[in-house]
Amino acid sequence: MRGNMTMARRKIGVIGGGFVGSTTAQRMAEKELGEVVLFDILEGMPQGKALDLAQAAPVCGYETGVIGTNDYADLAGAELVVITAGMPRKPGMDRSDLLKVNGEIQQKVVSGIMEVAPDATLVIVSNPLDVMCYVAHQVSGLPSNKVVGMAGVLDTARYRAFLAMELGCSTKDIQAMVLGGHGDSMVPLTSTASVSGIPVQQLIAPERLAEIVDRTRHGGAEIVKLLKTGSAYYAPSAAAVAMAESILLDQKRVLPCCALLNGEYGINDTWVGVPVVLGSNGVEKVLEVDLSEEDRGALHSSAGAVNGGQQEISEMLSLA
Repeated sequence: MRGNMTMARRKIGVIGGGFVGSTTAQRMAEKELGEVVLFDILEGMPQGKALDLAQAAPVCGYETGVIGTNDYADLAGAELVVITAGMPRKPGMDRSDLLKVNGEIQQKVVSGIMEVAPDATLVIVSNPLDVMCYVAHQVSGLPSNKVVGMAGVLDTARYRAFLAMELGCSTKDIQAMVLGGHGDSMVPLTSTASVSGIPVQQLIAPERLAEIVDRTRHGGAEIVKLLKTGSAYYAPSAAAVAMAESILLDQKRVLPCCALLNGEYGINDTWVGVPVVLGSNGVEKVLEVDLSEEDRGALHSSAGAVNGGQQEISEMLSLA
C-alpha cells in the first residue's frame, strides 16, 4: 500500500488526447506508474477521456489518478512527459508542409512543458519522429539524455511479431532489433535476430526474410491502408509506456530508441535509433554493436536522411 501511495505522488504527462495519447494514458494508469495528466488543446476532450478512465478504475482495480486538462500548469513538476501531439498528413500536403506544421506544434508544446516542468524527461512519439526529437532537444535546452524518441521499440515489436507469425512460435522467444530512422530507411537487423538463441537465418530462407524485413519497414502504412481512416495506436502506446516504465522505475532496459549520436557508429549530431540503456537518467548509455557492412551502410544512409530533415527544420523554425 505504501508503495502505491509513493507512486501516486509521481506525476506523468501525456500531450495529445488522440488515440495514441489516450491509450498511453490508459496503459500508464493500469500499471499505476503515477498520477497521469492528459493534455490536449481541445476543450472537454481530455477531461472526458480522463473521467472515462477514472470510471474504469473500480473495474480494473487501479488507484491511479487521471486528470484531463487544457492548461500546461497542470503538468507542473512532472517527472516525465510523453509527447504524441501532431498533425497527420492531409491531402495536398507535401513532406515539407507536414514537417513545418508538426515542427511548430512541437516547438509550442515543449516550450509549454519547460515553463512548468523544466526537469522532465521527454519521450517523443510525434512524427516525423527523429526530426521531432531534434526540435524537442533544441527548444527544451535539456541535456540530450533527457530527450528520447519512441520508434525502435515499435518497429522492433512489429519485426518480432512478423517473425513469430512466420515461424509459428511465441513472440516471447524472438529476439530482434530495428535501428535507424523511423520510416522507409529503418534497418531491421537480420544477422542478430534469433529464436531462443537460434539465428533466424537458419530457420527462414533469405528471400522470405527479406520480405519480412520489407513488411516491417512498411508496418505502419499497412495498418493505415487497412483502417482507411486512421493509424496504429495500440502498439505505439505500448512501446511508449515500456520506455516510460523503464525510465520511471529505473529498470535500465536495453531498448532501441531514438537518441542523439555524437560519434557512436561513426555518426555525429544526428538523432537516430540505436540500442540504449534506459533508466532514471533517461538515455544512460548508447550501446555500440558490431554490424555487418550492409547494415552499417544502411544505418549511415538512414542517419543521412534524418540529418537532412534536421537541417531543413532548423532553417524553418530558426533553431540553429
